[in-house]
Amino acid sequence: MVVKNPKVVAGIQIPDSTIATQATELLFEHGKEFLYNHSLRAFLFASLQGQQNKILYDPELLFVSAVFHDLGLTPHYSSPDKRFEVDGANAARDFLKSHGLSQPALQLVWDSVALHTTPGIAEFKEAEVALLNFGVALDVVGRGYEHVSEKHREAIIQQFPRTDFKKKVIPTFFEGFKHKTDTTYGSINADICAFMIPHFHRKDFCDSILHSPWSE
Repeated sequence: MVVKNPKVVAGIQIPDSTIATQATELLFEHGKEFLYNHSLRAFLFASLQGQQNKILYDPELLFVSAVFHDLGLTPHYSSPDKRFEVDGANAARDFLKSHGLSQPALQLVWDSVALHTTPGIAEFKEAEVALLNFGVALDVVGRGYEHVSEKHREAIIQQFPRTDFKKKVIPTFFEGFKHKTDTTYGSINADICAFMIPHFHRKDFCDSILHSPWSE
């Protein structure tokens, strides 16, 4: 895996504390270059949003959240029955707990990772939660693309290339939860299953209501 580890990109300093370094090492070990580049781009886009809008946030906690946000897709962290976002959030919490961080910090990072694919909620929570959601959404679907200058976009992509991201991201996500497609119910991940699996049958909320055990 080709690893770039610059200290500053697009004017954003990348945390290099012990916690940040060890988190990055886990991403090196269990993720691939594709997830590494995506995670670092997400952190940088999130940080630029915070900087441009003068939002106070903890760079180290945001960085760890970005590093772990997709690690739930990897075999090492994937559970047989939980959403991949929850697997990543649990892994991030356990990692930070081992470093003695406070309960509020653990919860903040857990929420950031668990809610990063939940538009309509994440952006109204704490700064780190909202910023990670912004950074991930910008990198994946281009939401807020126009709010990041071309100069900054190019600087970030030069360091952490997209490498056919549009073509690779859907099968990469699917690989992480194809063994537990039921966990995608009620989330955007169900769209990925429908794209990847011919005749995929989504669990339907209205069907669940109409076929509940209530007699009326």
